[in-house]
Amino acid sequence: MAADVVDHTNYIAKSRASIEALKSANLLKSVTINALILGERGVGKETLARHILSAPVVDAAFFNELLTLIETNSSVIVKNFHKITNFKKLKIALDTHKTRMIATLSSPLSESLMDEFFSLKITIPPLREREEDVLPLIEKFALEAAEMFGEANDKLFECKDITPDLRHNCYSLRRSVYNAYLMSSFGEKEILSMMEQFLSQRIGGRNDYRDLLYLFDVPLIKSGHEKFGSQLAMSEKFGLNRNTLRKKINDYKDKLGFE
Repeated sequence: MAADVVDHTNYIAKSRASIEALKSANLLKSVTINALILGERGVGKETLARHILSAPVVDAAFFNELLTLIETNSSVIVKNFHKITNFKKLKIALDTHKTRMIATLSSPLSESLMDEFFSLKITIPPLREREEDVLPLIEKFALEAAEMFGEANDKLFECKDITPDLRHNCYSLRRSVYNAYLMSSFGEKEILSMMEQFLSQRIGGRNDYRDLLYLFDVPLIKSGHEKFGSQLAMSEKFGLNRNTLRKKINDYKDKLGFE
């Protein structure tokens, strides 16, 4: 049974998998062992690492900087552990200075190498496997957007109505929320200005009007289909001949995505 949302240093945990990851992270607060957090980009690995300990964060690609931090700090958070260029030298530095390491990894690495450095591994599944976490994250990103861009019209902007983009986990989800937030405040003037800028970069051919007409037709047909349901109702509301509407739907079938 899932618990209520828990937010520690911005780590959202409502799904079973996230709650288990958070429990492991809390355990690591009381023991001084090295741990590795695995998962796709954008699942919250660094956020969870920061929850475990307060320490400098460094990308493993900057190996010399990492060695310096190991020499001068009792603990360190290492991003992209697979980018380490000299694992032997890293091991010597960690052992010499008794520095604790929490690392994150999104690319494959051999089990033997992971076992050599880490006593505990935590895996965070992608957001598409943690549905319970999505709405709380949307609400979190909506608050971020409100702070960044100012207050939106509450009647236009509803978190539950956002279509989440989970292709790149929190990266794409945050972008979809920010886009929805901004679009909720757009009026006709802003939309026309955006269209003008978009089109100005694409026109210049012989058949531009015909080739770019879909930019108007597709969103109009999709919104009409969602609002009115049938082609008959759409043709009546649009004042468009049914055969003409049917032809447009057929021409744009790939872009419309209708069943």
